[in-house]
Amino acid sequence: MPRKIYMVEDERSLNVLLEKYLQKEGYDVTSFFDGKSALDKIKDMPDLWILDIMLPDIDGYELIERIKGHSKNTPVIFMSARNEELDRVVGLELGSDDYLSKPFLPRELVIRVNKLMERIYGGGQGMDESYHLDGYVVSKNQRTVRCNGAEIALTKFEFELLIYLAGNKNIVLSREQILENVWGYDYFGSDRVVDDTIRRLRKKMEFVTIDTVYGYGYKLAVKQ
Repeated sequence: MPRKIYMVEDERSLNVLLEKYLQKEGYDVTSFFDGKSALDKIKDMPDLWILDIMLPDIDGYELIERIKGHSKNTPVIFMSARNEELDRVVGLELGSDDYLSKPFLPRELVIRVNKLMERIYGGGQGMDESYHLDGYVVSKNQRTVRCNGAEIALTKFEFELLIYLAGNKNIVLSREQILENVWGYDYFGSDRVVDDTIRRLRKKMEFVTIDTVYGYGYKLAVKQ
């Protein structure tokens, strides 16, 4: 089962954006827009809490005290746009496991969540998810691609695109779907970046078949 995350953030646009990124990573995310609603769910015991310090009613400090009072081993990540050093120190004193200073990139939160999950539970989703594609072994957790024992060097977005295609093998994906799920909902730029990255993947992984669906998108073709 996917790890369960409870996130408390009163800025709705940021809340929705972060939720999408975490869900794309495979987490089960429940969002709250105020402290009182979150307070009523502490007994649910999620795998991780992500707390904004500045909330319209009950602040993040009180929430973490209640959370740790119920289960001191439940991990918490703090977010704040206030005095970074003071909030970081107070958060650590109250038992937070990590801290993010606003503004930050959504992908940074995902990376920190993955690392914290791995440290506490032995892996972001419990196991290393691997794909076997026409002689290549792709490790999602280790972020490696190997063929006959040799590692294939991929850039960040080449790897993310490969993982997205592998998770949707034999399914036609539009350029828009690929852009949103690989580059993110806040990406601004031409969809030609998808074509260019596909071209590089084909060159580096010549035994993998990525079909072009003209005028629409791409499909990773794998024999069933």
